[in-house]
Amino acid sequence: MDSTYAVVLDVLRQASSQDPSVLKPAETKLREWETQPGFYAVLLNVLSDFTMDVNVRFMAVLCLKNGVDRYWRKNAPNAISEQEKSTIRQGLLCNFEEPVNQIAVQRAVLISKVARLDWPREWPNVFPVLLQGIESPNGMVQHRSLLTLHHVVKAVSSKRLAGDKRLFQEFTASIYPFILNLWNGFNETFVQNVVNNAADDVLLSSLEKALLTLRVVRKLTVFGFHKPHENRDCMSFLKILLEKTKIILQCHKQIKQKDQNLVEQCEKYIIHMTKMPLSILDIHPFSFVDLIEPTLEFTFYYLFTDEGIGFLFERFIIQCFSLIKNILLCAEYKAAKVQEMTRNQETLRAHHLKVAFFTPERLADMCRKLVGHYFILTQDELAMWEADPETFSNDETGDSWKYSLRPSIDTVFVTIFHEYRKTVTPVILDLLSTANALVSPDDINGILKKDAIYNAVGLCAFDLYEEVDFDQWFTTTLLQELKIKDNNYRVIRRRVIILMGKWTSVKLSNDLRPLLYGCINNLLSPDEDIAIRLAAASTLKHAIDDFDFDSEQFKSFMLSAFNLLFSLLREVNECETKMQVLNVMTLLLERMGSIIQPHSDPLLQYLPFLWQESEEHNMLRCAIVSTMVQLVKVLGGIKPELNQFLLPVIQLGTDTTQHAIVYLLEDCLDLWLTTLEYSKSMTNEYVQLFNNMPTLLEYSTEILRQCLCICLVHLLLAPDLVMRTHGNQLMRTCAGIMNDLNNEGVVILMRVVETFIRAVPALGTETVVPILPKIFQKVYQGEEYPMVMTMYLCILSRVVCPLMRSSSGQ
Repeated sequence: MDSTYAVVLDVLRQASSQDPSVLKPAETKLREWETQPGFYAVLLNVLSDFTMDVNVRFMAVLCLKNGVDRYWRKNAPNAISEQEKSTIRQGLLCNFEEPVNQIAVQRAVLISKVARLDWPREWPNVFPVLLQGIESPNGMVQHRSLLTLHHVVKAVSSKRLAGDKRLFQEFTASIYPFILNLWNGFNETFVQNVVNNAADDVLLSSLEKALLTLRVVRKLTVFGFHKPHENRDCMSFLKILLEKTKIILQCHKQIKQKDQNLVEQCEKYIIHMTKMPLSILDIHPFSFVDLIEPTLEFTFYYLFTDEGIGFLFERFIIQCFSLIKNILLCAEYKAAKVQEMTRNQETLRAHHLKVAFFTPERLADMCRKLVGHYFILTQDELAMWEADPETFSNDETGDSWKYSLRPSIDTVFVTIFHEYRKTVTPVILDLLSTANALVSPDDINGILKKDAIYNAVGLCAFDLYEEVDFDQWFTTTLLQELKIKDNNYRVIRRRVIILMGKWTSVKLSNDLRPLLYGCINNLLSPDEDIAIRLAAASTLKHAIDDFDFDSEQFKSFMLSAFNLLFSLLREVNECETKMQVLNVMTLLLERMGSIIQPHSDPLLQYLPFLWQESEEHNMLRCAIVSTMVQLVKVLGGIKPELNQFLLPVIQLGTDTTQHAIVYLLEDCLDLWLTTLEYSKSMTNEYVQLFNNMPTLLEYSTEILRQCLCICLVHLLLAPDLVMRTHGNQLMRTCAGIMNDLNNEGVVILMRVVETFIRAVPALGTETVVPILPKIFQKVYQGEEYPMVMTMYLCILSRVVCPLMRSSSGQ
């Protein structure tokens, strides 16, 4: 045992080395030992020896954690023996005095992984031991036990089978009052320490324990009750939580000048307090009905009153806006148009609570505050614009409203507007009327206020269609504001061009579109601010992607716009920004077609360079491939010098052994098919490329149509070559995937098989032999879908008829 321990310890030391020549052999040796009996018990011994080097112990816990993932389940290949697992379980619960925080976290995660698989049958004492540790007078043992309990509860609560959920609910019922009381005690201790102005380390210790316990309470509350509102302790906790949060917000304000780590931990604690109602609202909306009014009052006080705003910090603002948005959009809270027809009385009660809270006066106050306070660009944002205009300009989409302030503000404003359009519209129009006059370039506050109002009108463009005469506003005010070149006015110029983009597809006369194109080109000029140029590019995309876009109208602006976009593409540095500009250029190529062909050479020469520069950015490479597809169509073929770039790109994006295929596959298949469509003959490069096809056919049914179309084109260009080199392999692959296809997929596949026979009848008939038994079987079984049966019989007739003629001739 001692010699084994020493050998493993030596290899762990080597694996924690920074020298690659030492590190790589050690990692290989550790991988070889993963399936050796007793290896993980030795790792646990190394982990439990506090005298060892921290890096060695950290390597041991990582190896042990990976081993649990791979070999702990009973049905896993080379599974860890029951005896060794028993030893490990016992050892994991022996000591909760881990001195190193990072290792303590990894050890807690390790215990949670084992508990998720073994509790309660093989490891019934895991929770009793942890609860015993929590009651220990030793502060270190208490903290590590709480940390472990948090991770174990988190892991066990994530199980979703009915039996597992029932077990967790039974466990929650037995432990919930104790954990709730524990959290309340830690919370009160922290508050009292703040009141007594205790030392930072004392504050931090009590706060960490309160936070860990709150995390446990959250998992128990959200996943430990089938209907939380039926449990008295649960509802009592939820009802006092907002009051407790108010007290912690006061504590946060009081300790703002203390250690930054302490302040960050306090903010994290507040965020987790607000996560609780968000989780209940999301998973148990009917249990949240009693909390609708206090939650809305809470968020309104802190977001929209002068007294509450003083307590705010960014992540808390986002959480509060998320609460308002989720309450407004919750499907369970929406009554039927005829309220008497609402089936669920709780739905009707929730609806009445919302109506009672969102009065016209309160909605007006909220909208004015959103526009007049939250929409205003901050000094930090203006400083970011100055220092890094690309990062400032990048649009955040998807779920970014959950994590980023600006998207969160925009989203809640749009939600309020959509839900209460009739009430809010006059408020927005009133704000707009105050922004009609031109603002002095020296009035920075007036500029920022106008920017905020224009932002609001842009966000509500579709809803304000009938309320705003955009043509008149465009010609009398917006065009004039774009002409003011003062540096302060860049805020207005950027917002105006964004506003034009929002309204282009809503309400802009065709006669005014040339004026819009002229404005866009002016703002794409290299002497303009980068953020404004990017906004102009985005507006151009909206304009040319519109249903009413007229290419003839745009023709005189096209060359200038394309050259200016190309200049912007070369000038920007961020991957995301390059993608944005390249996508606009791709759309321009698509909409203008061959008209733009004479001016595409600079872009063609630049794309290979950009491809090399974007090696680590697969999404940018996707945009490059999409651009190449449109360029090939515009050029009506491929220039010989371009083949050296295109074919390696297609090869990389269609090679199933390459990681890049995850990002590039669909676009590269489009590029492959497009280049073939404009090819007059088969080249050696395409033949080599076709080696990827058999594995692609089996890779995913989602790309089957594209793959079969490529097969067809290859077959038509060089039937003999394709059949002799890949024919039998393709047919065997097609026979293997037939059962996995729907009717449409089978029809496409049969067309390829038929083309084999029609292209070169004798060789084609011989080539399709591997798939014929499958077709015979389907015909014999009887195919219900007529089109599929027609294709089967057509293929069989093409095979059988020549044989019959040949035999009759003999």
